[in-house]
Amino acid sequence: MLGRGACSFTRIHRIYTPAMKIRNLIFSASAILLSAGAISFASAKEKSNELVILHTNDTHSLIDPDEKGEGGVLQRKFLIDSIRKAEKNVLLVDAGDCVQGTLYFKFFKGEVEFPLMDMMGYDIQILGNHEFDNGLDDLAKYYKKLKADRLSANYDFSGTPMAGIMKPYSIKKVGDKKIAFIGINIDPGSLISNHNYVGMKFSDPIATANDLAARLKKEEKADLVVAVTHIGAKKENDKPTDYELAAASRDIDIIIGGHSHTVILPENQTSGYPSLVKNADGRPVLVTQTGRYGKNLGYIKIDLEDQDEDDAAEDFEYRLIPVTDRFPKDALDQKMDKFISPYREFIDKINHHIIGRSEAEMDANARTGRYVNWSADFAKWYGDLKADSLRSAGMDIPAIDMAMMNVGGIRHSMPRGDVSEGLMLSTFPFSNRMVIVKIKGKDFADAMAIAARKGGESISDEVRVLTDGKGNVESILISGQPLDPEKDYYLSTSDYLAWGNDDFVPLANGEIIWSDVPEMCAPLLRYLKVLSDAGLPIDGDPRARFIPIVKL
Repeated sequence: MLGRGACSFTRIHRIYTPAMKIRNLIFSASAILLSAGAISFASAKEKSNELVILHTNDTHSLIDPDEKGEGGVLQRKFLIDSIRKAEKNVLLVDAGDCVQGTLYFKFFKGEVEFPLMDMMGYDIQILGNHEFDNGLDDLAKYYKKLKADRLSANYDFSGTPMAGIMKPYSIKKVGDKKIAFIGINIDPGSLISNHNYVGMKFSDPIATANDLAARLKKEEKADLVVAVTHIGAKKENDKPTDYELAAASRDIDIIIGGHSHTVILPENQTSGYPSLVKNADGRPVLVTQTGRYGKNLGYIKIDLEDQDEDDAAEDFEYRLIPVTDRFPKDALDQKMDKFISPYREFIDKINHHIIGRSEAEMDANARTGRYVNWSADFAKWYGDLKADSLRSAGMDIPAIDMAMMNVGGIRHSMPRGDVSEGLMLSTFPFSNRMVIVKIKGKDFADAMAIAARKGGESISDEVRVLTDGKGNVESILISGQPLDPEKDYYLSTSDYLAWGNDDFVPLANGEIIWSDVPEMCAPLLRYLKVLSDAGLPIDGDPRARFIPIVKL
C-alpha cells in the first residue's frame, strides 16, 4: 500500500532506475505537486487530444476519512476538482459497490452515497453486488436519479423495477475520437441473495464483453474500448476475473475493475496483480483497480493521437493517488459538507456510544483466529438461547450442535480497547437474520470442504476441521465425535448462508426450522450487553479451528 501523501506513477512500459523514479515522483507538466498539505497542478489545460480517466471502486460508504485519515468523499472531490482544473478532458468512472460498509448506508439506505456521487460529477457508474443489498425496488429508487451513464451489458432487468435504467455501453467523444465504455457485472449466484434480484437475467461476462467490444470497434468505430467491471482480480471459485477477461479479449484496451478490493500498482509488473496483460492477440491490456474505501483515486492519462494499435496500453500513464485528510478544511467542498452534516451528526452519536471493551485486536481479514471464532461463538450462544426459548414455548427442537458465520460478513477489524455501538453496527452491517437449520452431516461436510479451500471460515468451538494443509478436508469432528454424514444436525447461522450464498451452496439443502424477526445486529448488541453486564471483555479464541494434520 502506498504511504500517505505519495503517489504511484509511471509510464508503465518503461523500466526506471532509482534516480529516474525520484525524478518522476516530482512529475511532469501535468502531474501532481504535493506541498504543505495541499495539492496543485503545474500546468494549465494542455492538449485537446489528451484524455484523463479518473476511477474508483468499492468505496463502501466511507463518507469521512477513517481513523488513519485515509479516504473521504470531500477529500476525493478536492482531488477530482484539482485535476479537472488542470486537464482539458476528464472522465470520472466508478466500478461499483459505492454503498454498504458504514452506518451511513445502514441507516439511510443510499440517501447519502448516491447524491454524493452526483455532486462529485461521475460520468460512468456500474453496479456492484452490494448495490442489491436492499432489493431492486430500493436500488431503482436511487439509481434512476443518477446523472451518470449507468451501464450493465450482462444484466437484463426487463420486467423488474430496474427496467430501462441501465444501458450496455456509452460512447464519449473527445475531439474526433470515440471512447466506448462497457459495464460488466459479476455472476450473482451464491453471492447476492436470490430475493434481492428477482427477475434479473445474467449473461457470461467474458462472452458479453468480447462480443460488445468487437461491435463497438467495428460498427461504432470506437477508438478505445474501456470495460468497467465488477468481477474482481482475484480468483474465487469458478467465476471469471479481470485478468481472464483481458487474456480472452481482442478489442478491449482498458479494464477498470472492482469487487476484489485489489490494489493494482503500475510499477509491479512481476507481482501477482500486474497492470498489463496480453490479450488473445498478444497486445497489452491495461488492468486497474484502486483497492477499497476510496483510499486511492485511479488516474489514467491517454494521448489519443499517439496510439500504436499493437501496444497502445503500454503508453498509457497510470497512477494511484492517495486520498487522505491532508487538505485544508476550508478548501473542501462546502456544499457537500453541508449536505453530509446532519447525517454525520446522527452517526457520530452512535459512534461515541461505548458498549464494551475488547481484550485484543481482532483482524476482520483473517480467515481463522480470534474474530471469526468470536463471530461463530456468538451465533452458537444465540442459537442456544433461542432453542431454549422455543422448547419452553412447546416446540420440539433438539440442542444446537454448532454454528457457522462467514468471514465476508465481518467488515471492520476490532481494535483493542473501548468498542462503540457504531463500530459493531458498521462491522456487521447487513440486513441478515439469524436462523436455525436442520442439515444432514454430508451437506455440512460439503460446506466445510468449500470453507477449507477458501482457507478457513467462521465456525463455532464445537467444530474442528482437519485438513491436509492444502485445502482438502481429512476429517470433521463435532463436539469431539466424527461427523456422521446421515445424521441430522442443528446449525445456528444467518439466513444469507442458509440460502446457500457466499459459495456455500450445500447449506441450502438444509431446512430452516426457525427464523428470527429482528436483523442480526439486535441479538449481537444483546450479546455485548450480556458480556458487559458480566464484566467480561470481547475476546475471541485465537486457536485455529481448521487444523492441518501433522503426520509423524
